[in-house]
Amino acid sequence: MTPNPADGSRDQRPDPDQPHPPFPSDSEGVLDRALTLVSFLREHCPWDAAQTPESLIPHLLEEAQEVVDAIRSEDPQELEGELGDLLLNLAFQVVVGEEAGIFTRETVTRRLEEKMMVRHPHLFGLGEKRDWEEMKVRERGEGTRVLNGLAKGLDPLLKAHRIQDRVSGVGFDWEDAKGAFEKVEEELAEVGAALDQGDQVAVEEELGDLLFAAVNLTRLAGAHPDTVLDRANRKFQARFEALEDLARERGISLKDSGLEVLDSLWDELKGRK
Repeated sequence: MTPNPADGSRDQRPDPDQPHPPFPSDSEGVLDRALTLVSFLREHCPWDAAQTPESLIPHLLEEAQEVVDAIRSEDPQELEGELGDLLLNLAFQVVVGEEAGIFTRETVTRRLEEKMMVRHPHLFGLGEKRDWEEMKVRERGEGTRVLNGLAKGLDPLLKAHRIQDRVSGVGFDWEDAKGAFEKVEEELAEVGAALDQGDQVAVEEELGDLLFAAVNLTRLAGAHPDTVLDRANRKFQARFEALEDLARERGISLKDSGLEVLDSLWDELKGRK
């Protein structure tokens, strides 16, 4: 398309000297159009043509996180745009893989379908409903270590959750959240003892155990640690920003007022809810 200098918009007439995007097409599925778009970009844009699966990793990770941010912001328009960006990155990986002859969009989709059929046999007339983690243990095969195959790039918080999920699949788990709660109390006491001893190495080890136990309690309480921690972060940030505003209104210096004054402001804001 070429710019229209009269109104600053783009002239809707196609430029005969430029390649034309191959979409939309009534013969393709909606998501297939993302793959067609990437193929077009690979053919006509030097930057897109130069990309490899490895070079696209930072973009894939960034777009995935931006989708998460959009979900948490509860902004439908932002989420719509970020999902499109993530879809583009997924389409890139599929198209580049096809070009290299590693797989095709058909084999990628078929593998997904087969996996879901195995994991949901009751929905496809293939058997009774089975426990998710037990099925994944079977998929990994007999003799395979339970914790093999965890993604190396997982955030430690998420990795703790997945480790606990995995071992739960072979029965190594508390019966309910009460057992996990008692373990948190035990680990908290051990942190206190390490602090009393003044042993920094022991303190850090016990803090790690405490965090791991807290993740397990969260899981067994039916929540996900990443979700509840993010909610707590946002709650704290909003309340602290309100504290800043309140202090400014009253002419209070955060730096010079001391903890007692700040605590009183904090408690006042908590009381307002």
